[in-house]
Amino acid sequence: MQKIIAIVGGGERATHAVLAREALKKAARAQGTEILVELRTSDGVQDPLDPAAIQRADRLLLVGDVAEDAVPGGLPQVRVSIAEVLEDAAAVLARGAGATAAAPAAAAAGPLKIVAITSCPTGIAHTFMAAEGLQEGAKALGHQIRVETQGSVGSQDALTPDEIAAADLVIIAADRQVEMGRFAGKRVFNSPTKPAINDGAALIRKAQAEARVQGGTAGPAEESAPAHKTGVYKHLMTGVSFMLPFVVAGGLLIALAFALGGIYVYEDQYAGTLGYTLFQIGAKGAFTLMVPALAGYIAYSIADRPGIAPGMTGGVIAGTIGAGFLGGILAGFIAGYGVLALTRIIKLPRTLQGLMPVLILPLLGTALTGLLMFYVVGAPTARVLAALTAWLQDMQGSSAAILGLILGGMMAVDMGGPINKAAYVFGTTLIASNVTEPMAAVMCAGMTPPLALAIASRLFPARFTVEEREAGNAAFVLGLAFVTEGAIPFAARDPLRVIPSLIAGSAVAGAVCMVLGVQLKVPHGGIFVLPIPNAVVNLPGFFIAMVIGTAVSVAALAVLKRRIEAPAAGVPQPA
Repeated sequence: MQKIIAIVGGGERATHAVLAREALKKAARAQGTEILVELRTSDGVQDPLDPAAIQRADRLLLVGDVAEDAVPGGLPQVRVSIAEVLEDAAAVLARGAGATAAAPAAAAAGPLKIVAITSCPTGIAHTFMAAEGLQEGAKALGHQIRVETQGSVGSQDALTPDEIAAADLVIIAADRQVEMGRFAGKRVFNSPTKPAINDGAALIRKAQAEARVQGGTAGPAEESAPAHKTGVYKHLMTGVSFMLPFVVAGGLLIALAFALGGIYVYEDQYAGTLGYTLFQIGAKGAFTLMVPALAGYIAYSIADRPGIAPGMTGGVIAGTIGAGFLGGILAGFIAGYGVLALTRIIKLPRTLQGLMPVLILPLLGTALTGLLMFYVVGAPTARVLAALTAWLQDMQGSSAAILGLILGGMMAVDMGGPINKAAYVFGTTLIASNVTEPMAAVMCAGMTPPLALAIASRLFPARFTVEEREAGNAAFVLGLAFVTEGAIPFAARDPLRVIPSLIAGSAVAGAVCMVLGVQLKVPHGGIFVLPIPNAVVNLPGFFIAMVIGTAVSVAALAVLKRRIEAPAAGVPQPA
């Protein structure tokens, strides 16, 4: 029988660490493996390992944040994150079967110089939370790190060529495509933002072990290959990230136009007024570019720069033939994968390769995309969009409630992650088709999780840590601003109780919004855009839905959340 010793380092995440310990013990019993687990949290050490147990062990499993100078030497080691253990403890135990004593050599080789980029599709919370996670992880491991954030206002703390040249390791923690040309020849590791947020140190260790040298930029085919491997979702989110500024700018300009000139400000009798002009800028300017930007940057994510012209052209065609955002999405993928195929099929002499990105690929790619949009996918997609729009506009009663439940629940499942973004994109893209009820349900449901946690941390303080109670103030403001990510710190500490509570409240908020016929014509801003005249239809209904959804989540938290083991002095205890 194998004998394993494990050290679980949870820091402030005591609940996760305890869950990981129990998961390891259960998996070890199922496999017939003997395991002893030492638990290290901010409250101290539980079940410390004695020297005799260490001498008898076959290998050592390090979980979470465990400092190198506090690890017994001489044993084969495997490092994993707490999230990996919670996902599949049995696989973690099996993974270490072939570990050797040399496994931690990379970590012990000395401090590294690391550069990193973090970016999420909307560039709001996940971008900066991932950056903070990497910075804290590097500090814990003794490495130097510089992080460039590609957020909603563009790149901040941009990496310099000298910093990149001196770096030992490049980490890309992004949910959208990032320009990779400047990292040619460097060891690069790609990851979504979530691992950086959950456990930055574990991600850095994984990057050390698995990073690969980034290829050069000799031609489009070389640049496209890494992008092609990132998956359909990441290509779509890249397009969405470039589309959202057009949606937000156009939506807010239209709302301001309504505020200045009334709901009929777009009619010719108001021509020349400020309200009419702002409406033209928003509706005829920004909204017109929304679908081409979506299609163009989906194609860019797949095929790099040669895909932009075919993609944007396909997006314009989608608008012309009435295929809307669905047609734009298809155009982006047709253009991207079409150009990618062309780069692999067409082989030119080296002297003519310079013509590929500026002449041959844009020409053939645009022709291919346009012909397919006009003759193959355009008309069916237009019919699907028209049917979807008609169905959404005619929805009443139970069907509206069901859609609201689904969209609302999706907003709270991962709070800014892929499922949340899918619901948000659904709501925002329908604004251009004058279907605004889903956007109201999405925003209301996205506001309730941080609000509910802020209120619950005040009503039931004994069930939250000191840090969570302090974070409640920020969560309240973030909730009002429609930043669902404000709930992530709470959910990360106690996901099995917090996330179901939030899903319940958000689903109810979305359903109530849809049943009451609330409409929202702006895609972001939370409570701060609601006072704009005509931005919301049935404003009282929006607040009713938000209050009911928040109350449901608070009630669920009251039932599911348990009193913490060691509440701070002076904290009132629940009956």
